[in-house]
Amino acid sequence: MDFSLQEFWIPLLKIIWINIVLSGDNAVVIALAARSLPPRQQKLAVAWGSGAAVLMRIVLTLFAVALLQLPYLKLIGSALLLWIGVQLLLPEEGEENIDGHQNLMAAIKTILIADLVMSLDNVIAVAAAAGESVTLLVLGLAISIPLVIFGSTLLIKVMERFPIVIAVGAALIGFVAGEMVVTDPALHDWMSANFQLIDNKPTLAGMPLEAIVGLVGAALVVLTGKLLAHRQAATAGETREIGS
Repeated sequence: MDFSLQEFWIPLLKIIWINIVLSGDNAVVIALAARSLPPRQQKLAVAWGSGAAVLMRIVLTLFAVALLQLPYLKLIGSALLLWIGVQLLLPEEGEENIDGHQNLMAAIKTILIADLVMSLDNVIAVAAAAGESVTLLVLGLAISIPLVIFGSTLLIKVMERFPIVIAVGAALIGFVAGEMVVTDPALHDWMSANFQLIDNKPTLAGMPLEAIVGLVGAALVVLTGKLLAHRQAATAGETREIGS
């Protein structure tokens, strides 16, 4: 295992940041779905929801590295990550419409479905940041578990107090998405034929192509997210004016 800055510590920091940004969403859904339950059932719903998130991440992680080696799947994963990054920058809407279920099983069902979707995007992002390193992937999973179970409330408060954390996290997800495009097996031969290879990695003007496309992905996510957020805010303002 190469423990150099470029091969280990920088990817590990990426994984930690991705987990910080994405793991907090699980707690939001869990809290909203369980908020109207009696205190004892709230604890049960939170326990089941957190346990489900952990279990699904373990199962999904076992398949993530193998799946990302299939041609074109990284391109699909890249598009998914770009969408996730943009969504993080949009104003949160409709949370008040998520039912605070009176029924424990209904609340757990809501949590399970939400956990499945959010665990999937988290694992894809972590697997992409880990590259082909199983060690980094396992570390990413180990980091995400306590974040989901113990740290989500604190993370949400940090995001509320320092919104820049969400923007930086969204940019990082866009950066990882860009890197995924360059490393998709389907593009390997084309990259080798059209770009100079240094250490078996394509470069442009002496810079790693992964970093260049990653920066493009980061900029695309931030600019698109901010633009859509501005449009949503303007539309919401017009609606309020009409309503008044």
